[in-house]
Amino acid sequence: MLKALPARFLVSPEPGGRRRSPRPRSLRPISAALMTNPAYFEVGRLLGSYGFMNITSYSSSQSGGFPNDAVNQDLSLGYSPEEIERLRVQDVGEGQVKIRLYEGRVVQGPLKGTQTVFKVYPGAIAGASEANLMALNELRTHAFLQSDARDICENIQFLLGAFETATGEQWLAFRDDGRYSAADYAKITSERQLKERPNFWNPYDRAYKLELRKYFVLRLLNGAMCGLVHMHNHDRLHQSLGPSSVVLNTVAEKNGYYLLPQLRDLAFSVDIGYSSMGVGALSDGLWRRASAAGASTPLEKRAFGVADDIYGAGLLIAYMAFIPFCEAGIMDGISLQVLDYNLDLKALGEHFPSRHLCCKRVLPGR
Repeated sequence: MLKALPARFLVSPEPGGRRRSPRPRSLRPISAALMTNPAYFEVGRLLGSYGFMNITSYSSSQSGGFPNDAVNQDLSLGYSPEEIERLRVQDVGEGQVKIRLYEGRVVQGPLKGTQTVFKVYPGAIAGASEANLMALNELRTHAFLQSDARDICENIQFLLGAFETATGEQWLAFRDDGRYSAADYAKITSERQLKERPNFWNPYDRAYKLELRKYFVLRLLNGAMCGLVHMHNHDRLHQSLGPSSVVLNTVAEKNGYYLLPQLRDLAFSVDIGYSSMGVGALSDGLWRRASAAGASTPLEKRAFGVADDIYGAGLLIAYMAFIPFCEAGIMDGISLQVLDYNLDLKALGEHFPSRHLCCKRVLPGR
């Protein structure tokens, strides 16, 4: 029997600096092997669905781009005409893989009663060969990261099992440690600011709420970075890190002490072990960009991959530093990505989680 880390970790200092006494942590045993029999699970209601964004085509400046020069003038501040042209000719579209999420639970075995979230990839009947590659890659990555019971990271979503249906759909069963994402939290928080009015009779109320929000965001980012560091220490890249790929157990800022951020969406994870460098259909885009940047040796390509993941982490930090503190509509994730990548959308990679699609998820309690 393996020992899993608890769903909640030791509390950190409160915003005011006072520390709480740490609570005793009980280790919960889990099965060493992944459950591959669908009879072990019970499927509940549909939670929602989301997709991925990719670069679908490149149009000429005559057929694409912005409709008038006024828009170009607004965007050209601080950028050269060549950079503006690069943005004009690149078309961004949705990927063809649509992932469904279901709630459920384990009904047999030592983990009976454990709540789960099912991630469903479309089957071969739908012509989703890419979906099969993504599901297999995600399964292998989680299995590798969970192979050592003494080195399981609580900031990475925990896989309980996987199975394939008669229609070819790939079902991955994750322990239900949270159904919100960082994108959900940012969206809810920014929309709430439109409805709330400053409480003038209590000048400390706004400052206290801001302190709670800052603390919550810092805990969120700290957990996400811990998960990413764990992956890098085990020769794995995330390659689709963003606000939609960080799952949370709560979005209530008053419960920030118990916040547990976890990385998910490891379908595009890349093995950067020296024996596996350059292998894998889903990592072709990364290695092409590495070669274009001058990385030729395995060491240089590995360094490029880690740097690419860290850049994605920087975008996540920028997103969480702006969106939760702005009113809805003032700033969005795509704008931050375009600005941070200096208007080079191709550098976003061939696949990136689509925030606006993930926001279609049905949130608990709604």
